[in-house]
Amino acid sequence: MAETSLTGPKFLKHLFLTQTGISNLEFIPVHNLENLESLHLGSNHISSINLPENFPTQNLKVLDFQNNAIHYISRKDTNSLEQATNLSLNFNGNDIKGIEPGAFSSKIFQSLKFGGSLNLFIIFKGLQNSTLQSLWLGTFEDTDDQYLTSATFEGLCDMSVESINLQKHHFSDLSSSTFRCFTRVQELDLTAAHLNGLPSGIEGMNSLKKLVLNANSFDQLCQINAASFPSLRDLYIKGNMRKLDLGTRCLEKLENLQKLDLSHSDIEASDCCNLQLKNLRHLQYLNLSYNEPLGLEDQAFKECPQLELLDVAFTHLHVKAPHSPFQNLHLLRVLNLSHCLLDTSNQHLLAGLQDLRHLNLQGNSFQDGSISKTNLLQMVGSLEILILSSCNLLSIDQQAFHGLRNVNHLDLSHNSLTGDSMDALSHLKGLYLNMASNNIRIIPPHLLPALSQQSIINLSHNPLDCTCSNIHFITWYKENLHKLEDSEETTCANPPSLRGVKLSDVKLHCGITGVGIFFIVVFVFLLILLLIFSVKFILRWKYQHI
Repeated sequence: MAETSLTGPKFLKHLFLTQTGISNLEFIPVHNLENLESLHLGSNHISSINLPENFPTQNLKVLDFQNNAIHYISRKDTNSLEQATNLSLNFNGNDIKGIEPGAFSSKIFQSLKFGGSLNLFIIFKGLQNSTLQSLWLGTFEDTDDQYLTSATFEGLCDMSVESINLQKHHFSDLSSSTFRCFTRVQELDLTAAHLNGLPSGIEGMNSLKKLVLNANSFDQLCQINAASFPSLRDLYIKGNMRKLDLGTRCLEKLENLQKLDLSHSDIEASDCCNLQLKNLRHLQYLNLSYNEPLGLEDQAFKECPQLELLDVAFTHLHVKAPHSPFQNLHLLRVLNLSHCLLDTSNQHLLAGLQDLRHLNLQGNSFQDGSISKTNLLQMVGSLEILILSSCNLLSIDQQAFHGLRNVNHLDLSHNSLTGDSMDALSHLKGLYLNMASNNIRIIPPHLLPALSQQSIINLSHNPLDCTCSNIHFITWYKENLHKLEDSEETTCANPPSLRGVKLSDVKLHCGITGVGIFFIVVFVFLLILLLIFSVKFILRWKYQHI
C-alpha cells in the first residue's frame, strides 16, 4: 500500500485489514490516520505488535490482533501505544509464550483478551503491576486446555483488574486458596468451567459484584456457597447441565442481590418461591424461564418486594391459591407469562400489579377461545404493552379492553380472530396493533374509524377478501399505507383470480356496469307497463260496476 493510499477519507475512524496476509505492521500507511479509533488486524501472520514509528495512537480505542502468530510481547512493543488511553487489546488465538515484566504496567487498559492461551501462568506473571478493567482468558472448544491450579493465579495478586472471564477452563484441586488473589475482582465469569460446586471458606471476595456460573453442573443451589460473596448484585446460573434443586435459604446471605438468572436449568418446585428466595429484599430482576413446573403459593414472591421484572416464560405454573401469587409486587413493571399453561379464568391472577407496564401472555389459552367482558386484564389498568399472540383466540368482547387506557402496543397475532374483533379497540388510540396471521376476511365500514386512529397496523397473512363486499376497507387501506406494516405480505385470498396479489395493487370496479344499466331500464319499463295495465284494469272494473 502506498503511503498516501488512505488520504481520501477525511475522518477515517475504523480500519479493517483482516485476512490480508500482513506479516509486518510497517505495511500499514500512517498518513491520514489521526482520527483512527479502531484497527482490526485479525487472521494475518503478524508476529510483533510494535507499531511503525509516528503511528498516531492518541485516539485509538481498539486494537485487534486475534488469530495471528504473536508469541512474545515486549516492553518496546507496548511503548508504541503510550499515547493511547483506555485501550482494548485483543490477542485471542495467539499462543503467547512470554510477556516481558512491566510490558503492561505503564498504562491503564480498558480490556485485554488472551483467549485460547495455553499457559495462563505466563499471562498472569507478565501482567503483574498492570491496571485494567477487563481480562478475558476464556478458552475454546478446539483448544487443548491445561488445568488451572492455585499457582496459576499467583500473578493476579500483584495486578488490579475489575473483571475476569475464565470460560470453558478446567480447575484442578479447586479449593478456597484458588481464589486467594481474586480479592479485588468485581466481576467473575466461570461459564462452562466444569464446576459441580464452589469451595466453602473462600475469604476476602467482598468486592465481587457479578458472578456468572452458566452451563455448569450443580445439583443444588447451595453448592455455590453464596455466603462467600456477600456483596454480590448479579448472579447468573443459566443453562445448568443438571437438574438444579433450589434448596432452601441458599441465597439468604446475598442481601444486596439485584439480578438473578436461573433460566434453562430444569428447576422444579412444588412450593415456590419464598423459602428459596429468602431475604432477597433488594432483588429487581428474576428469570425463572424455561424450567420444569413450579407451584406458586399465595404471595409467592413476598421475599422480593422490589421486583421490577419477572420472567417465567415456558415454565408451567400451578397457581395453588385462589388469589394472585404476585399481589405484593407493587413495583413490578415487566411480567413474562408466555407459554405457562395458565388458568386465565382466574380473574384475580394479576391482582396487586398496580404499576405493571409490560405483560406477555403469549401461548396461554382463554376459555372458549374468547376474552370476555370480565377478565384478568381488568386488574392491570396501567399496562402499556400487551402481548396476546398464539392464544387460540376466536373472539374478543367489545368491552374486554375498556380498563386499558394506556396501552400503546397490542399484539394479537397468530390467533383466529375475525374483523369484528376490532370493535374492542374503538376506545384505543395511537396503538401499534399487530393482527397478523388471524382469520380476518372482511372489515366492516363502521370499524374503519377505529383503525384510522392507530399508529401502526399489521394485517399480514390474513385471508383477506378482495371483492366489492370489502371495497370500503380496500379503499381505506390504500389511503393509509403509511400506517401499514409488512404490506408485502398483506395479500388477497379471495377471489381465486386475485389470490396472492398485494392489497395495495388491487383495482376493483364496483360501480353499475352497462349490462346492469340495461337490465335496470328493462325492469323499469316493464314496471311502468304493469302499472299502466293495472290502472286501466281498475278503471274498467269501476265503470262496469257503476
